[in-house]
Amino acid sequence: MAILPILVAPNPVLKTKAKPVDTVDDEIRQLMNDMLETMYNAPGIGLAAPQVGVSKRVIVVDITTEDEEPNPLCMANPEIIWASEEEELREEGCLSLPEQFAEVVRPKAVRVRYLDKEGEIRELDADELMGICVQHEMDHLDGTLFVDHLSSLKRNMILRKLRKSRSGKPATV
Repeated sequence: MAILPILVAPNPVLKTKAKPVDTVDDEIRQLMNDMLETMYNAPGIGLAAPQVGVSKRVIVVDITTEDEEPNPLCMANPEIIWASEEEELREEGCLSLPEQFAEVVRPKAVRVRYLDKEGEIRELDADELMGICVQHEMDHLDGTLFVDHLSSLKRNMILRKLRKSRSGKPATV
């Protein structure tokens, strides 16, 4: 396994729609393993292949806490097949927008169909943190960042802070 570099906004790769996985083979399994190692190292609870510069529809998620046994979920070609009408407002952050957070509204629960590490079709009912995390990572597969769900004013403030922090200049609010 390897720790991969995580792309940071405004990298144009993050705004590109990822390509479907033809088959879950050893190459895709290795990508999933490398993504998990990268995510745990960051540390984070989710990571999408475009965030490590790979334009494939692959995400990994693990919402366990430090004192719990890891329970990683690896998905290829995930698709939401049902979403609740009820929505939830929750604070989100992103490894590709380091140290930036904002409240985002998303469906409270979703059902996702995907291919697992063995290439088997699975379905997952996800709500609460798992539901939010899966939706957030799936957005990356379509070139959407969590800030794209915000007003243009809030989005621009976050992106401006991120640019200033990367340039070494103090961010002003």
